[in-house]
Amino acid sequence: MMNQNGMDPQDQRNFIIAMVLMVAFVFLYQTVVINPEQEARRAAEAAAELEQQATAPDAPLVDAAPIVAATVEEALGQSQRLAFDADRVDGSIRLAGATIDDLSLKDHYKTIERAEELRLLRPQSAEHGFYGSWYWLEGGRAFAGPNDVWTLVGNGALSTQNSVSLVLEKEGLRFQRELSVDENYMFTFADTVTNLGEAPRTLTPYGSIRRHGAWKGFLEATDPGSSRKMGLAHQGLIGVVDDRLKLRKYSNLAKGKGLKGAAEDGTLASPNGGWLGFTDMYWMAALVPQQDRTFTARFQQIGPDQDIMELSARTSSLTLQPGQSLTSNNQIFAGAKEYEVVKSYESTGIPRFDDSIDWGNILYYITRPFFSLLNWLQNQLGSFGLAILALTVLVRFPLIPLYNQSYKSMAKMKKLAEPMKEIQERFKGDPQRRQQEVMKLYQKEKANPLAGCVPILLTIPVFFALYKVLYVTIEMRHTPFLWLPDLSAAEPWVLGNLFGLADWATGDEIRSIFILGFILGIGILAVLYGVTMAAIQALSPPPPDPTQRKIMMFLPFVFMFVFGGFASGLVLYWVWSNILSLLQQYFIMRRNGVETELDKLIKRLMGREQSPAE
Repeated sequence: MMNQNGMDPQDQRNFIIAMVLMVAFVFLYQTVVINPEQEARRAAEAAAELEQQATAPDAPLVDAAPIVAATVEEALGQSQRLAFDADRVDGSIRLAGATIDDLSLKDHYKTIERAEELRLLRPQSAEHGFYGSWYWLEGGRAFAGPNDVWTLVGNGALSTQNSVSLVLEKEGLRFQRELSVDENYMFTFADTVTNLGEAPRTLTPYGSIRRHGAWKGFLEATDPGSSRKMGLAHQGLIGVVDDRLKLRKYSNLAKGKGLKGAAEDGTLASPNGGWLGFTDMYWMAALVPQQDRTFTARFQQIGPDQDIMELSARTSSLTLQPGQSLTSNNQIFAGAKEYEVVKSYESTGIPRFDDSIDWGNILYYITRPFFSLLNWLQNQLGSFGLAILALTVLVRFPLIPLYNQSYKSMAKMKKLAEPMKEIQERFKGDPQRRQQEVMKLYQKEKANPLAGCVPILLTIPVFFALYKVLYVTIEMRHTPFLWLPDLSAAEPWVLGNLFGLADWATGDEIRSIFILGFILGIGILAVLYGVTMAAIQALSPPPPDPTQRKIMMFLPFVFMFVFGGFASGLVLYWVWSNILSLLQQYFIMRRNGVETELDKLIKRLMGREQSPAE
């Protein structure tokens, strides 16, 4: 008998049994067959990944995850150390891995108060760890790696005058490391490896420099305020690999971008020597492999949270026969990018090491001579501020003919302002006739409105190059001049603290105020810049269009507030350049019989009418 749904009870029972058996079969198949296969596949993939990591060309020497210490001092107390005190650096070296992870610069300070040396390197277990060393690989594993503890031979202290010997014996190999530091910032790792066994061994020197945490954080930890100076100065990866300068900003490194031109595995071979490092505004830590050997460079992000940036350099492998000894000499630079220092290292055979200073890509051939001249002037005058003023004069001197031509043209255009105004009013309803009359006036007076612009356009690259030089030079850092305590920083005495009369807030604190800081954060130099720019505009012929005139009137005030946050040395250069332009332009105007706004003001103040010819 059929029920209402069209299926008899027997069929319903058979259908239910079939469905139960099918579900049971699927569950049993999943449990007995599929799950074991998936587990086996995962195990095989994990094993393959481990094998790949072990045999990769630059397998990262990942230590155990560091425990972040509260302070650098606590981190330093967690390991055995070798102290050093050289001519320009001091600190200590962790004997595990012979790692340089505690380094301060004796001639540079964290703040202008000069109370604390600038710390460049920090231990991995401290916040914003920054450290490096040269290790040894055998195959793909770290043989003499970050966790292998070296033993100091003797009791000598590491200094510029005295190197130290470290020894490490492991699995039939003996490593003898002669560690030295020169009179500046270069550490040399001279390693002699001896095969004490009965079989050949193949080893590879492996250099590594790491930085921990968010890139803005470790920039601020080293040099407060430097993370905000990313405009004209390169900060990030830098090096010379395969005879080419390699650059990559920290912001792009954090996005996973590595060496430009690298292979799929991130490596890039350099057959002709070179170097690779992390550079900040003024500081750098760089690996310098033995220059007569091929090396492979690589950047990678490692760690559980991918928050560790590592640069590595792996040189060509060495094969040691039983009883044989071989030597490898590699270096690490950790210090300030002072021109004379980095230039001296280039003379020792490190290619283009002075390019660690950001000279710029386009104006490279102008910025370098400018800096050499600026450096010479500083040595002669004994003041970086005076050197800036003198350099501005010397740079402008050969451009005087161009400026004279420009100002003569402006003087003619200034004299024609009234006749042009009459033409515009007379032919207001006839634009074509008005244009014809203006051209006749130009031809009659032999005036060219473009002649005043072309010479100035030609000088723009020169002054932009000078601006670049002042921006990147470390010699300007923490250098006082007149009332300015630091030429590399914005003025501390601003409108918001009554130009130093009130001490309720510093200039940086006032400039950090939302919107108001832009207005209240201008200092004396910024005000002088606005005044001198307005004075130059008063000497120049006004634009014929009323809207353009209004815009030009506001420009000095706009730039005055924009320059409020610039380094005071840069604003000093612009103010002094404006003063020189103002004097030169006023002289040309008077020579061509043009009455300037300044002349009118003087006559009003003196209360008498006087023609320019008198």
